[in-house]
Amino acid sequence: MIDIEMNNMNDCNDDNCVRCAHKNSSVFCNTSNESLDFINKEKVCTTYKKGQVIFHEGTRAYGLYCISSGKIKISKNGDDGKEHIYRLAKPGDLIGYKALLSDAVYSASAIVLEETTVCFIPKERFLKVLSQDANLSLDFMKLMGQELGRAEQKVAHLAQKPVRERLAEALLFIKETYGFDEDGITLNVRLTRDELANIVGTATESAIRLLSEFKKDGIIELNGKSIRLLDYNKLLKTANLQD
Repeated sequence: MIDIEMNNMNDCNDDNCVRCAHKNSSVFCNTSNESLDFINKEKVCTTYKKGQVIFHEGTRAYGLYCISSGKIKISKNGDDGKEHIYRLAKPGDLIGYKALLSDAVYSASAIVLEETTVCFIPKERFLKVLSQDANLSLDFMKLMGQELGRAEQKVAHLAQKPVRERLAEALLFIKETYGFDEDGITLNVRLTRDELANIVGTATESAIRLLSEFKKDGIIELNGKSIRLLDYNKLLKTANLQD
């Protein structure tokens, strides 16, 4: 598997990590320029098309992936064969780091939602930087703690919240991750009804029915895979989020 992935990669040193537009919103925000220069010299990039797999569940991690542009879903197949989407990733996000740091196989697959460019940092090079840069190590611990908190919250919501509230929360989550199109109300990602249902943790039929209800209630507008949030405050109320 690794040979296939690496064969598609090209040098991307022109995209300097120090000047990366997403640096300040990523885990590398406090990393020294010396460390970033080292990473910049060692990294390679590839551009993936929609639907391509960056890494497969069950394969071993040979490096770290940093998203330069595009959108990715992190998902795995359940015992019933149904896809479960655990995370949506955006430019500046890192993927595959849990398997890398724990020296384990990937627990999920990374699949491209639209054309995406990803920078790959080989395992040995990244671990060398991590061991020498205290700020990066601390920020990685914070990152893993935050992800654990989100995972615990999702488990609790799956057990306690009605599907209607979870769908509203999922739409808010998608907005926070990818933002809006230029019109300021259309979610800046196109997801199938199956994918949306897999984020919520429900049957596709239930997601379709609830989307129709949200449309009838004037909360959203649907146009194919495009979703426009017409009444943001009403969506917040429907999600029933607690501080």
